[in-house]
This record gives sequence, structure tokens and C-alpha cells, in this order.
Amino acid sequence: MTAEALMMACVSDVSGMIRGKGFPVASLPARVERGVGWVPTNVQITCFDGIAPSPYGSLGDLVLWPDLKSEVRVDFADGSPVERFVLGDVAHTDGRPWECCLRTMLRRALDALEAETGLSLVATFEHEFMFKGGAPAGAAFSLDGFRRRQRFGEVYLGALRQAGLAPDTFLREFGRDQYEVTIDPAPGLVAADQSLVLRALARATAARMGEEITFTPLIGPAEVGNGVHVHVSFRDGRGFPATYDANGRHRLSQTAGAFVAGILKYLDRIVAFTAPSVVSYARLTPHRWSAAFNNLGDRDREASVRICPTSARDEAGIARQYHFEVRACDAAASPHLQLAALVLAGLAGVREGLDTPTATTEDLSLLDAASLAAKGVARLPTSLAAALDRLAADAEVRGWFPEGFVDIYLAHKRGEIAALEGKDEAAVCAAYAAVY
Repeated sequence: MTAEALMMACVSDVSGMIRGKGFPVASLPARVERGVGWVPTNVQITCFDGIAPSPYGSLGDLVLWPDLKSEVRVDFADGSPVERFVLGDVAHTDGRPWECCLRTMLRRALDALEAETGLSLVATFEHEFMFKGGAPAGAAFSLDGFRRRQRFGEVYLGALRQAGLAPDTFLREFGRDQYEVTIDPAPGLVAADQSLVLRALARATAARMGEEITFTPLIGPAEVGNGVHVHVSFRDGRGFPATYDANGRHRLSQTAGAFVAGILKYLDRIVAFTAPSVVSYARLTPHRWSAAFNNLGDRDREASVRICPTSARDEAGIARQYHFEVRACDAAASPHLQLAALVLAGLAGVREGLDTPTATTEDLSLLDAASLAAKGVARLPTSLAAALDRLAADAEVRGWFPEGFVDIYLAHKRGEIAALEGKDEAAVCAAYAAVY
């Protein structure tokens, strides 16, 4: 008997999962022509596989349209099935974009940014993850720690390369059996697609090597967290760097500075999209090297937005390297929704003509609320429930998204919270570690 090669058409899901439907590889051309059937209520499948309250119920049909530019084909050459999937957009059966298609949301946000500023966004998503199984402590950033997972890293980076991504670094991080992977920047939509591919291939590599990994924001109450750092820069219409201005505050161009200011102004509401799990908020606390306040920092790894260092010696080289990263993010989020929220907040800052913030230089956790307010800084929400309430109450931010989407999102996330009712912190951490 000859085996039938299969692949999946996939979507970027509200829960941060990659969901979709499989079909024979031979039928891919036909699927590109007619799409793949999808169900509206699928948007309410939580990370724990419950279904949150849905306005769609059992009604309705959608079409998932594969985008061949996003196709992934990786042969691990070990006798296992070829890893093959394609991302796509979800639309109504009459062709109208679906209000909950996150890939469409991001595309529209990026188009608006370019139309209003003349700038295109370039990004990359830096990921941290952990191996399960209790590796010995004491190997942070060490050669021994690197060597322990070197074979995994070599297979994994080879898979990323096959998939069309450009690996940059693979390293042993600070946490227990924690590693970090980075890839080269790409245009905004491609960068978000590649973030999904990076996660999928990490899991695929681990499974083929008999390992288990997790991207969970927090594997245990006393453990180091896993973050996602979204690195952002801009290019003008000619493709030249447009983030750097030698004479700007903190060397940010006027538009880049206003964009950062917009992110920080609205961060307490959009963090519900960028760090959307219950355990995200145990990670977003002072002294975890994550983010706890809506501040800009110049090479400060506890700032929500961090200006990254450059190593070039000339102005042109500095301009090419100059960028910032948003640190109040993790892998419980869809990268498409994450980046869309950041772009929409940044664009609001540009529209409002906000000034570049002044970078903080002290331990903000030591300041009282009045001192923080004097600096234009505030503590981020300390729970997912609080973040959702702030999002729910802000009509302006809700209006950035398609009609009805924010209410659907709120119901989804509140359903996720309800699924954890009665669990202690350790059990909640374990629940997320199992699914991410």
C-alpha cells in the first residue's frame, strides 16, 4: 500500500494555537481554488479545548483560503512524515473578510500604517522556551548547557532554514533548561507568519527527538518566565531605514518616537492581546526582566519598550541596525493579533502627534503612584481579568478592530479564566505548560 501524503491548511488562532484542517497534498491546487471549510464558533475554542460563549452557536460557514506564499515543507529525513502546512486567511463564503481573521487584521493595520506614514514595518519575534524533564540547574548561558541541546538546535535550525526562515541565534538561556531562538527580521505579515512557523517547527523537532518543550509564559510559580520580544523597525518608500534620527530624542525619528509613545499610551489595554494568559501577569512583574510598567528604556531589559543597542561605527550602519523591542508579550498570543495591536496603538500615537517618551533610568518598583504619574508612567494590569476590563471599557481601542471582534475576544478569554477556577497557582502554571 502506498501512503497518501497529507498537509494542513492553518489559521492563526485567538488562543495562540495553530488550528486548521488536513487534506491530501495532491489536492492542494484544488484547495487554493475552492478553499477549505471552516466554522465561525471555532474562534471560541480556548487553549484548554473548551468552547467559550459564542455569538455564532452552531450556525454559519466560512472558507479558509490557503496562501501559497506561506507554505512550509520540511523533511527531517528520519523516516517520519514530511512536515507540511500552509497558512491562510478566513473569509465569508461570499468572499468578504471574516471579522475574526487575525491575519487579515494585521494586513489591514500594516496597510494603514504605510498609507498614513509612507513607512513599512519590519519585525522579528524573539522566543524563549523550555524543555520539560528537569535538567540540572547551573548551566545558564554555559557551554555545557549549549552542548546539552546542541543536537536539537542543529536539527531545529536546519528545519527553520528549510522552511525559508533565516536563523540568527540559538542559546541556553537563564531559566531551567530554557533556550532562546532568534531569526532575521522580515516584513510585518511575513514576520508574524514566521513566528508561528518557528513555534510549530520547535515542537516538531522536539517530538521527533523524544522531547517535550513548552513556550508557556510561566512553567511554575518560582520559575523564570518565557517571553516573546517583538523587534520593530521601519523602512521608507525607497527601502531605506526610517527608525533612526541622530538628532531625535533617544535617536528615534519623529514618526518612530510617536509610534512608541502610542504603544506605551495604550499598552495597559492592548496587553490583553499581547500577553493574554492568566500566568502572563505573574511574569509581568518587577525584577523578572520582563515588563511591569508602560515605560521606554534605553537598553533596559525591564522596560516595556526597549531601545536595542547597535554595534556599527558609522551613521549609515547605525541607521540600519537601529530598532526597538516590545517586551510585554508572550507565546500565549497569536503573533498576528499581537503585532496588529501594536501597529494600531503605534499608529494612534502618530495620528495624535505624541512626543517621543523620555526613557526611564531607575527601578520603577521603588516609586509611589504619584512619582510614577509625574514621569507619565503607570503600572500595567496585574491580572488578565484586569487587562480585559480595561480593554472592554475603552471605546477608542475597541473601535480599532472589526465590529464585534473585541466582544468575541473578551468572551473567549473570560471562558479561559473560568476553566481555571478553583486551581492554585502551581496547577494553573501546569495547565498552561501542558498546552503551550
